[in-house]
Amino acid sequence: MAKPLVLQCNGHDFACFPEKVDRSKLYGFVESEVLDTQGRKCILATLGDDGKTVIEPGGTAFAQLSIDGEWLDKTAMKPVDLEGKPIIPVQSTYNAPVPLTKKASVEEYMNHAIKGAYILRSDGDISELVNDLKSGTIYTFPYSFRGGLEADVAFLIAAADGTPFLCVGAPANIQFVGLEQAAPVIDEDADEDEEDDEVDFSMM
Repeated sequence: MAKPLVLQCNGHDFACFPEKVDRSKLYGFVESEVLDTQGRKCILATLGDDGKTVIEPGGTAFAQLSIDGEWLDKTAMKPVDLEGKPIIPVQSTYNAPVPLTKKASVEEYMNHAIKGAYILRSDGDISELVNDLKSGTIYTFPYSFRGGLEADVAFLIAAADGTPFLCVGAPANIQFVGLEQAAPVIDEDADEDEEDDEVDFSMM
């Protein structure tokens, strides 16, 4: 069984199991199966750079090389920021209970690009948490599934029917341009003068 996401709210622990909502679950999906002339299922392969080698699935992998072109073990690499300072990796959110202490507004939620939505399932009673979300409360906290260099931003919200959702995303770079724009001022007399000064080459 998958490890639960434990949320702490009002002195209680709520063990939840996020279930991802994707397009296939909402709209269904169609899977195409390609067969050869003998009815055997075809698989996707990659043609090598030499134009002759056929590489089947699983035949390629990523590797890290040093500046000198030597093989570099991943454990020897250390992440740094743009200034060269070490980056401390974040732990998985599932490693410890998450205290729900920070709330977000609707504007803060809308200013994020959501890349994943999950329905919160639970084997226990989470009605207290659901009722809190149904009242319009939005909780936010850092979220990382496996752990990594940096965490995403998670929001706990409830749909109109009370279904709790975990939405994961990142701040969106949105710049407001404005609704009003000054119209350009056109001097009609100046345009007429310019037209009079132009030379008509068809008359020459």
